[in-house]
Amino acid sequence: MTERPRTPGGQAPPGRRPRGQAPRGQTARRTTGGAGTLPEGGRADRDRTRSGAPRRAVPGRAAAAPRPRPPRRPPPRRLAVMRLRDPMKRLNAGLLIIAFVLSLFAGRLFQLQGLQSDKWSEAAISQRLRKIDLPAVRGTITDASGRPLALTQEARGVFVDPSRVEPAKRTEIAARLSSLLGLDVRDVLEALGREKTQYVPLAHWVSPEKARLVLSLGYKGVGTVPESRRSYPADAVAANVIGFVNQEGDGGAGLEYAHNKLLKGVDGEQRVEISRDGQHIPMGEGQTKDPVPGQGLRLYLDQDIQWEAQEAVARAVKEFKAESGTVVVMTPDGKVLAMASVPTFDPNEYAKATGGQLQNRVVQEAFEPGSTGKVITAAALLEEGLVTPETAFTVPDHLWKYDKRFRDSSRHPTWKNITFGGILAKSSNIGTILASEGLSNDKLHGYLTSFGFGSPTGVGLPGETQGLLNPPAKWSGTDRYPISFGQTVSVNALQMASVYATIANGGVRVTPTLVAGTLDEAGAFKPAAAPASRRVISEETAHQLIRMLEGAVGKDGTAATAQIPGYRVAGKTGTAERYVEEVADYQGYTASFTGMAPADDPQLVVQVVLQDPKKEYYGGVVAAPVFREVMSFALKSRKVPPTGTVAPTLKMFAD
Repeated sequence: MTERPRTPGGQAPPGRRPRGQAPRGQTARRTTGGAGTLPEGGRADRDRTRSGAPRRAVPGRAAAAPRPRPPRRPPPRRLAVMRLRDPMKRLNAGLLIIAFVLSLFAGRLFQLQGLQSDKWSEAAISQRLRKIDLPAVRGTITDASGRPLALTQEARGVFVDPSRVEPAKRTEIAARLSSLLGLDVRDVLEALGREKTQYVPLAHWVSPEKARLVLSLGYKGVGTVPESRRSYPADAVAANVIGFVNQEGDGGAGLEYAHNKLLKGVDGEQRVEISRDGQHIPMGEGQTKDPVPGQGLRLYLDQDIQWEAQEAVARAVKEFKAESGTVVVMTPDGKVLAMASVPTFDPNEYAKATGGQLQNRVVQEAFEPGSTGKVITAAALLEEGLVTPETAFTVPDHLWKYDKRFRDSSRHPTWKNITFGGILAKSSNIGTILASEGLSNDKLHGYLTSFGFGSPTGVGLPGETQGLLNPPAKWSGTDRYPISFGQTVSVNALQMASVYATIANGGVRVTPTLVAGTLDEAGAFKPAAAPASRRVISEETAHQLIRMLEGAVGKDGTAATAQIPGYRVAGKTGTAERYVEEVADYQGYTASFTGMAPADDPQLVVQVVLQDPKKEYYGGVVAAPVFREVMSFALKSRKVPPTGTVAPTLKMFAD
């Protein structure tokens, strides 16, 4: 069978049209649904050759296997197309939304940078600023010649910032710092563990050399700040007067406490901007308030006389096994040159001192003066014209007043025709009672208060006791008798010294003073205001008393051990029963001596008190030798020339 010729591409020969193709210009018709027909694309179509003719079977040849069908791909999905009905409305709505959001940002920005800018600026800065206190330099305290008794030296405070300390090194850091600074290692470890704070002080008043050693360890979070350290170059000299400065930088006792505001000045501060790693930011914001230095004090105290007074009374306390002792050295016009108290302490190490050592017994301890107080009764009798130094009395060794028996310190035969001067020289209690019979209670009380009993001295030291002096309305029937010879009343040592200074000053009492004036930062001196003064007795009465007190230091008196070669001395011993508050009873004695020299022109007054001496207890034996030692040193130290005259003889008995 001959095949029909085929044209390339499977097209029909020219002049013929393929089967099923409509003539040009007509639409092809397809038969659908008829019998024996297949839909377009069915198997019949697939069995056609490329020319459109159906495949014919070849005799003797098996039919070819059908070709595998390629997998059918799902038709591509059409993307949903959103058609905008009005694009301008959508654009306007979007712009409104954007404008609204921007307005919120703008409002918040205005709130932060406009209305609340200061608040947030301060909050941001406060996170980076650290406050460093700049303590003011405390004023210096000097003696009368300008020698420092208390001064301020450069020091450092050591602190840690626990937030910067490496946890693995805490034990090592605690061990090193505790060793260098003398701290408990457990306290340092506890400080290093406070992670919620950035500043924990470890030590104050560290020397600059030791502070540099701490920094040389190179530990992160360990630093130093500038401080000042209070130093006392004279150690324990005048410690009970000067006092000390506590760890808070305030005065803890003595003049340091009494004049704390003046001495301390006004602290400053510095606010430094710190980076996250703890370093100063070079261009960061800083604020500094400069400290105002404190003013200094110049005292009337003489360091040399103060030292001698402390040494002399300390030896006496030890020798006579006394509980304590005091010495006051002052001029007749009230200037206090020495104020010694034993036991004492070293203010450089005040934390080691006991309460008794810290106490300034000169003003804080009250005692019954005993016979040293007889001079007030004598002054009242002379001033009122009731007696003269030569008035004679008959004095037994004891006397009954109502139901109470009074006696002299030692038994003696009845003294007949003993003068009033002799009564004072021999320190007779009975003679004083008899001589004061004509003095009313109100008069006696008036002279006691005029001499300073029952009131603070005005020296301005903290903790001063004013002693005990009841008004006459509270005196019992027999109180006036022991009061006349120095019992049943109490004073402090400075009050008693002031009584004799008043007599030495011609009868004018001047308020005792320690502070001569103030010193500014440059050292310029400003004198203190003149102390108050008042006349207590006449000058004539004062001179009569001094002559009588010279007799007490003479060979027939009770204080011959107070004599000083080359100088005339006037003074009085005291031996009083000692009242102990803890047991509400009298136990032991108070031994004292108060005197002045030179007696013809008094320049100095020295008062010595020893409390509860066990070995001996008479004032002439225990206290008078201390007076002699301190007065001799003070006269030479102040270059007071010898008297050059002989003391007049006191008439002890009338003819």
